[in-house]
Amino acid sequence: MAKDKSGYIIAAAFIGPGTVTTASLAGANFGFHLVWALLFSIFATIVLQDMAARLGVATGKGLASAMKDMVSTPWLKMLFIALIVSAIGIGNAAYESGNLTGAAIGLDAFWEIGTGTWALILGVLAIALLWTGSYSWIENVLVYLVFIMAGVFFITLIVAKPDISLMFSQLLQPRLAADSITTILALIGTTIVPYNLFLHASLVAKSSPGTDNINSDKSDAIKACRKQSATAISMGGLITLVVMATAMMAFFNQAASMDAGNMGEQLKPVLGDKAQWFFALGLFAAGLTSAITAPLAAAYAVCGALGLSDDMKSKGFRAVWLTIIICGVAVAALGFKPLPAILFAQATNGLLLPIIAIFLLVVMNKSKALGEFKNTLWSNLAGVIVVSVVVGLGLYKLTSLFV
Repeated sequence: MAKDKSGYIIAAAFIGPGTVTTASLAGANFGFHLVWALLFSIFATIVLQDMAARLGVATGKGLASAMKDMVSTPWLKMLFIALIVSAIGIGNAAYESGNLTGAAIGLDAFWEIGTGTWALILGVLAIALLWTGSYSWIENVLVYLVFIMAGVFFITLIVAKPDISLMFSQLLQPRLAADSITTILALIGTTIVPYNLFLHASLVAKSSPGTDNINSDKSDAIKACRKQSATAISMGGLITLVVMATAMMAFFNQAASMDAGNMGEQLKPVLGDKAQWFFALGLFAAGLTSAITAPLAAAYAVCGALGLSDDMKSKGFRAVWLTIIICGVAVAALGFKPLPAILFAQATNGLLLPIIAIFLLVVMNKSKALGEFKNTLWSNLAGVIVVSVVVGLGLYKLTSLFV
């Protein structure tokens, strides 16, 4: 289990074009006044992903299978299946178009052949990688891309010469108002990604000690997984913070003219002529990581819900992720403006999160297969806080529409 890099795959999954775009908009519109939302998101992600990983190690099953096995009533079981297939399967097809578009925009800055063409090329690359059925190959590619992203965005921030005193002063003045709630929900939705809960549980289950092993082996595996996940997720949060800081320094209060295609161009006054290339490389790495993980997560979730084999080389598994990628390429090739869609998708993700999180909490308390690895009082308390905050923000958003 120590060699498993699933924590970094989760970081690779949530740092996509949506994260880069949302963090850029947050920094440009609100500076560091919304960093509190990012910090909450990192805490919440660590809490929920720990539950998902613990489920995978203890039971050897993914979240979808555990949710389905938890109930015996036929209509309720069908409701679970419908929720998973629609929210994760269909939802990820929509996200895939944004992932491919984001990566295509980045590549098109280097060589202009059109984002539709690049989306097709990237789709073929994702298909080729996933078709190998080699978890180690996929794992290594994603980990390398995460470190490329980290390097690019950190260099970008250093060159931008951030005003630390201004950032710190805004950090101590958190903001929660009607005009910022959509961005707050988007920051939460782009960090605490519901499909990552399904992905993490399934990946860890593949490399867990197994249900027949003694509990001490499972306990060691859980500790190793918890440490790695906390480190990787925190690193992902730091990348998001760096993007926010760069956007704040480059175009604070100028977000009205921002678009995913020209964010790099607008960094020129701060970073010089190579600004577009810096941003493009980071956007490409972010897009490709999510373009691989979104269909992979959907395949694990849908196959688990439908009782199909989750072997990466099985026909059903390949059919699910292949459908996701094809749908993503088709939509991305239409050349739609991604910025409003990405922000809306991330905000919607934030509203969907409580539903999945509640189901996870129920599973972590009711599943007999968990044994001594069920949720503790502190785990439940942290989970309830996460769900309560997200539900509260969602209700605040809804009430603000009518006030």
